[in-house]
Amino acid sequence: MTISSKFRISIVTPSLNQGAFLEEALLSVKEQSYAPFEHIVMDGGSTDGSVEILKRCSSQPGWEHLHWVSEPDGGQSDALNKGFKIATGDFVGWLNTDERYRSGCFETIANSVARYPEVDVFYGDSTFMNEKGHIWRIRHEIEFNRFILHYLSMLYILTAATFFRRRIFQDGNWIDTKYDYAMDYEFMLRLDDRGYRFQHIPELLADFRIHPQSKSISHPERSRAEHNLIGVMYSPVLRRMGGTLSTKVVLNGLRFIARGLRCSEKLLRGYYLEQLSPSMSRIIRSRTR
Repeated sequence: MTISSKFRISIVTPSLNQGAFLEEALLSVKEQSYAPFEHIVMDGGSTDGSVEILKRCSSQPGWEHLHWVSEPDGGQSDALNKGFKIATGDFVGWLNTDERYRSGCFETIANSVARYPEVDVFYGDSTFMNEKGHIWRIRHEIEFNRFILHYLSMLYILTAATFFRRRIFQDGNWIDTKYDYAMDYEFMLRLDDRGYRFQHIPELLADFRIHPQSKSISHPERSRAEHNLIGVMYSPVLRRMGGTLSTKVVLNGLRFIARGLRCSEKLLRGYYLEQLSPSMSRIIRSRTR
């Protein structure tokens, strides 16, 4: 497949009272050079002006790709599943309201699909930005590694920079609604466990926002607890240990190894040195607002 034989991209955004960031996320989709695409926003009944933003944008020319619903839901995971079920694209992206895509993201995905037609999940690099949208760090990632995915103490594949082949959802893979903080981690582990193929794209695809209102920042202990529970559940070795004290010791040991492997690959690829380079400063300035 070439860039000229275009497929459709769907973006699903769960939304609830994030009006301060919503329009920025919407624009980051609208301004993509690649088409065709659709943007599905599943709003959980926001009361902070988010619905007014959605009404205003969707009523204007040039926003025909935007489709939204505002109604009560069962939380972020439920909203995502609702959006995934109505998405019509060949590939589906997951963009939270406090994140944004970088220019050229969709075209990069299209070129990657043409290069790797057998891949089910593409994930790229990203930046970290603050509450005001100022970028302060670039995060280049490593090639896909099952051991690191399973045992790193954090999910190194950021959903904002990830695109899923639609057949994943057609096969009945949905976000598990019993998780509120580490649902993305469980979803990635489950896809890997079921044999779906992952591919890293060494390009900046998205900006990830760090701010006090995000769930992982405001409730870090709950996020860690869910991550630990899921990590043990998907590890045959740890699961057989039955939640004993030795389970925690072995888990910490495996995480130490996973962290070392990831850091070693980043060091060998020069990612840490790049943080100090003039080119990195230019990239940061190019998206600082």
